Amino acid sequence: MEKRVSRWVSLGLIAAVLLLFGAQSALADMETCLECHDDVVTASDFMASVHGQQEFECLDCHEVDDLTAHVDEGVLPGPVNCANCHDSIAEEHAGSVHAQNEVGCADCHDGIHTLEEAPAGKQSIVNGCNNCHEMEGYAESTHGKAIAEGNEDGASCADCHGLHAITGLSTCDVKVARSFGTDACITCHGDEEMMERNEVYGGAVHTYLASYHGKSYRLGYPELTATCADCHGSHDIYPEDNPAATINLENRADTCGKCHEGSSRLFSQFYSHGDHADFDNYPVLAVTFWAMTTLLVGTFSVFWLHSILWMIRGIAENKEKKAALAAGKAHIEIPDGHRVYKRFQNYHIFMHLLVIISFLILALTGLPLKFSSQHWAQVMMDFYGGTANAAFGHRIGACITFVYFGMAIVLSIHFLFIRKDIPGMWLQRLFGPDSLMPNLRDIKDVTGMVRWFLWKGPKPTFERWNYWEKFDFIAVFWGMFAIGGSGLMLWFPEFFGMFLPGWVFNVATIVHSDEALLATGFIFSVHFFNTHLRPEKFPMDFVIFNGEMHKEEFVEERGDQWKRYEEMGITEQFFKEKPSSPLYGLILRIFGFTAVAIGVVLLVLMVVSILGGSH
Repeated sequence: MEKRVSRWVSLGLIAAVLLLFGAQSALADMETCLECHDDVVTASDFMASVHGQQEFECLDCHEVDDLTAHVDEGVLPGPVNCANCHDSIAEEHAGSVHAQNEVGCADCHDGIHTLEEAPAGKQSIVNGCNNCHEMEGYAESTHGKAIAEGNEDGASCADCHGLHAITGLSTCDVKVARSFGTDACITCHGDEEMMERNEVYGGAVHTYLASYHGKSYRLGYPELTATCADCHGSHDIYPEDNPAATINLENRADTCGKCHEGSSRLFSQFYSHGDHADFDNYPVLAVTFWAMTTLLVGTFSVFWLHSILWMIRGIAENKEKKAALAAGKAHIEIPDGHRVYKRFQNYHIFMHLLVIISFLILALTGLPLKFSSQHWAQVMMDFYGGTANAAFGHRIGACITFVYFGMAIVLSIHFLFIRKDIPGMWLQRLFGPDSLMPNLRDIKDVTGMVRWFLWKGPKPTFERWNYWEKFDFIAVFWGMFAIGGSGLMLWFPEFFGMFLPGWVFNVATIVHSDEALLATGFIFSVHFFNTHLRPEKFPMDFVIFNGEMHKEEFVEERGDQWKRYEEMGITEQFFKEKPSSPLYGLILRIFGFTAVAIGVVLLVLMVVSILGGSH
């Protein structure tokens, strides 16, 4: 009873002083509260704290609605809500793994009433996290040692996980959890200036993003690809020469084996951060890259110039033909020019359909990976449902490619050694007029076309195959070894890694990527122009879809073949009494125009991406 009276006397005196002098200091309210709560904090300690220095009062944090009820009846104040002042931080904390596990502000900010300003440096953050977390070898790691030595460029817990908005990696969405293993690293390792002053390799980020792993991550599908943490570890990250490092020479096979079952010592020689621009450290990659670049530039330079000259001369020729017709003169007189003849057999048409289907599948699924930094690539990959689905589709396209390549081999053997309707032994057939093998006549044809381009001579007529058709056919064989061979290595790396060093996969990646770029760019520009978009054929030549040519076109374009067939007396063997049905022609036209449209769109996307600096 006496204690209660004394307390009320004290409260009365304090109230009188406040009313008399108008004092509103934090000390006055604190004295009131400390009549009962002197076991929590002393006035001097609170005034020395961060909150005291900011002139906070007890009632700023502890909301007491009825002081009498609180004193007489022990009614507790409402819960402390730090968000009243720290609203943005509280919002971050509310969605964090700490909040989910009921870890509040005071659990990390120990001694809330005597809270002092955090010491300068990241070590205090590490110490705070270490109160609850075992840290899994962080203190001995490269990052931990840097922080302990006072290097503020070192990664503390907060640099990777954040301070308040900390995501629970074991409970969050798998994409978020997998991406974290790279997101956290890119923040610092993408800062080349920071890496340079710490003598750390500055190309880790761009070389990772250029790899298959990095491209899949960049496209938003890190679930089945290696993140930085998968190879380097998360907390226990050590230099390469440390025996405990996951990337140490003795441990690499096991590290790779976490994803690539059966990984060997040879397999682990893969250059995870190989850079073809670094000739000193990666000469094989540099030579391969420049060889492929030279091939790309050389091929496109020659054939794009060829197409441009052809387009100019073809447009001029069309005008000449129209002028002749207007004057009542036909540019060429061909009896029965309307009659239809067979140029391609059904198996030729079927093979070409396989080529078109497989090529479009490979381009549609491969180009988004090639240009992974582009928005359109992300849209396409999302449409497929992710890189895993795209890879599955890509391999279906590859299997179709192997089928038509096998058919081409069989047809070639049949042509050289079995067919009875072609005279001569196999060597004569190989370089004869019905063969797709380049020969001396092609030099004459190329020269004749160039002279025609420059208005120096007439447009040449050709035999069964002209020089650009032969180039397309030979390119299939070259492409199968370059794209097909490298693709198989990348499809089955564990198998090839049993007897080939891992850096071969780096070489295969460059070859596969650049040769695919050459193939798609060539087909969608040069081949499309030569067969469909040149002035003589625009908008499309359907001979490969129905196998049919009118005699007028046959004689005008392949006059030497027609003459040879006349001399042999076999022209009527190719006469077709009943042309293809209109429905068949309509279906093939829809298919053909769709294929060309897709190719042109992809070509535009490729050009825009290359000009924009994408790799």
